[in-house]
Amino acid sequence: MWFTSRYYAPALGFLMFAVGVNSSEKEFLEAFKRPAAIFAGYVGQFVVKPILGYIFGIISVTVFGLPTSIGAGIMLVSCVSGAQLSNYATFLTDPPLAPLSIVMTSLSTATAVVVTPLLSLLLIGKRLPVDVKGMVSSILQIVVAPIVGGLLLNRFFPRFSNAIRPFLPPLSVLVTACCVGAPLAINMESVMSPFGVTILSLIIAFHLSAFVAGYILTGFTFRKAHDVKALQRTLSFETGMQSSLLALALANRFFQDPLVSVPPAISTVIMSLMGFSLVMLWAKKKE
Repeated sequence: MWFTSRYYAPALGFLMFAVGVNSSEKEFLEAFKRPAAIFAGYVGQFVVKPILGYIFGIISVTVFGLPTSIGAGIMLVSCVSGAQLSNYATFLTDPPLAPLSIVMTSLSTATAVVVTPLLSLLLIGKRLPVDVKGMVSSILQIVVAPIVGGLLLNRFFPRFSNAIRPFLPPLSVLVTACCVGAPLAINMESVMSPFGVTILSLIIAFHLSAFVAGYILTGFTFRKAHDVKALQRTLSFETGMQSSLLALALANRFFQDPLVSVPPAISTVIMSLMGFSLVMLWAKKKE
């Protein structure tokens, strides 16, 4: 409960710093040489996922008889940018592709200031003003600065980097546990609401379909790539994980009905749990 949203920025920043310390400038330069993969990640975030969000939003109302505000909440979750946790998930399963994942997420976050309001207008019928300055500042603080700091430390102070590197994995596990567990504790009332079990099932199905779609479509599109399996895992994380906290903030600020915020609150927990369950599954299969 104590790990509130104000700790998320420094926590995610620390995870990005750990990625930077364990990466090199060359790996990031190589990431920009794969524009097709970057574009595929963007399509997964802002085309595939919104389509799935719209489908599950409609199902929640027409099939399960839930209030329209619940359907709007599910659609809102599908409209936001990628989650920085997907970068760390990729780093844990396929470290060489972590820079590519970071580029994908940064691009979706940077353009979300335009795309998220347009998608929300298209799917929900409500235009949401998004804080452009705030999003740019968020990218710089949470992604760019920590990674650059880690890269510079690795480059100019290799002895110090080697000294702290063994401590980064256990600290990262602790930080990740807080990022995953805190939303569950804080949003327990939403999970235990009258619609909780049904919404929980819909959110699980939504994220599962997004993970699967990202994996399968990538395998079909990049079947001739030498690292197709690693690319499938990376784009699966990119498609299945998004900034549910941003969706929750938008729901609380721009929708009068409090039920709109229930799906984003549940998504914050489910997305993280499912994402890192895949990390453990794929990491174990690679052993």
